[in-house]
Amino acid sequence: MESWESQKSDRFHGKPFGAKRHRRKWVLLSGFLVVGLSILVYFLVIPTAPPLAPTASPALATAPPPEPNLQTIEGEVKERSTLFRSLAEKNIPPRSIDLIVSKLKSHVNFRKIKGGTYRLVTDEKGELVKFTYEAGPTEIYEIEKDAQGYFAHRKSVSLETRLVKVAGEIRSSLFEAMDEAGEQEPLTIAFAEILAWEVDFYKDVRDGDRFKVVVEKVYKGDQFVGYGTIRGVEYRRGEKIIRGIRYKDGYYNEDGISLRKAFLKAPLRFTRISSRFSWARKHPILGGLRPHFGVDYAAPPGTPIWAVADGSVTSCGWNDGFGNQVILRHMNGYTTCYGHLSRFGPGIRKGVRVKQKQVIGYVGSTGLSTGPHLDYRLAKDGRFRNPLKEAFPAGLPVEKGEREAYHQTRDGMLAWLQGDSPYWKKMEEGGNKN
Repeated sequence: MESWESQKSDRFHGKPFGAKRHRRKWVLLSGFLVVGLSILVYFLVIPTAPPLAPTASPALATAPPPEPNLQTIEGEVKERSTLFRSLAEKNIPPRSIDLIVSKLKSHVNFRKIKGGTYRLVTDEKGELVKFTYEAGPTEIYEIEKDAQGYFAHRKSVSLETRLVKVAGEIRSSLFEAMDEAGEQEPLTIAFAEILAWEVDFYKDVRDGDRFKVVVEKVYKGDQFVGYGTIRGVEYRRGEKIIRGIRYKDGYYNEDGISLRKAFLKAPLRFTRISSRFSWARKHPILGGLRPHFGVDYAAPPGTPIWAVADGSVTSCGWNDGFGNQVILRHMNGYTTCYGHLSRFGPGIRKGVRVKQKQVIGYVGSTGLSTGPHLDYRLAKDGRFRNPLKEAFPAGLPVEKGEREAYHQTRDGMLAWLQGDSPYWKKMEEGGNKN
């Protein structure tokens, strides 16, 4: 029996290369397996980065255009100055000033402009790029440049009209009451002129009187630009109520009777009365008690004076103590006298016809006068009458064919004046503006 050692020796005897090949096979299979797993993990687990964009050559890259070097100059044209002078004071070159003025002169009347602001933009060479002139909130002009050269145009401004109701109570004067209501002087004057045939704002105004006015207000965004048409007015003095409704080109009361009468209540826009009608007034210069058959209206020198009614000039010139005086003859035997004038109105001379509210002269202090005022007198059939108490004929009514349309306008406006409707609203496009 052979020993274990000899048998072991025989098992490997003559097979050394076969064992080596067997081990190499398993090593290669293991390596392939590791490489395959690595590739699989790379594609499934590790995210693939996007391809890099090709880098442009510095020589071929396009640089952004340089920002233009613009200069802006802003200024203001003062009321008594000119646009030319204001631009010169800003050291604008004369050639640019001439260009601006020449382009704007077909759009702007430089003799009538009263102030304004402007904005001038130039390039790095000092050449004009754009010019904007704002004569007012709604009057804006621009000069720009295109391929054909410079051109000027008026800029369109978007405006909004609101219908507003204003109400107030008089404590000292209509002016102060309107101011307390947040309104401006032009509305006060327009309101008084509408009622000039019904209310003497020198005599009839009392503390506690109340007023209402429905007016169009024009806005540029949130900026108030000005007043439009007054659509309705109301003046309440105690139990007496006077209303005016706008229809066509006039104002009428609830019954359709025109507020416009043959005679105005006063010959000029209201101010204070310095002396009333009297049969025995102490004369401020001559002394003693003398009759004063008129009303003195104290007003600043140069205040325009109206003809209270249609008529003709019977006298125009110097009349002793009355100084410069105009005398008018009217229908139904009426005569009016206007004394102490500083000068006469345009075209006023003996024999000419005048219209109601036409300016016939200006307040002064000529003749026997202690200060600037108007001496106004009224006579009928040669006898002086008290102008503050004279009753004049009523105005004309709405024509028969217009009454139904007027009643519709009247009812809508009375709802505004009397009701609790909002104090303002936008006006509807194409709305009724009668």
